[in-house]
Amino acid sequence: MADVEVDAIGLLCPLPVLKARKVLASMKVGQVLRILASDAMAQIDMPVFCREAGHEFLGMEEVDRGQAYLIRRG
Repeated sequence: MADVEVDAIGLLCPLPVLKARKVLASMKVGQVLRILASDAMAQIDMPVFCREAGHEFLGMEEVDRGQAYLIRRG
């Protein structure tokens, strides 16, 4: 279960990743962010962002209007 959820549906690259970065910066280590995105590039960008920023990418699932990404704050 996510501690925080952010809706980035309709935003284009790189905005979903930038939103994730901003929100994760305010979260505690170990907390989980669920971010919703519809931009196809997010499927590539989110795992890369997590790896480079030291966060744990927990996975992606399809939702009604796009995808939901789960990220554990590193």
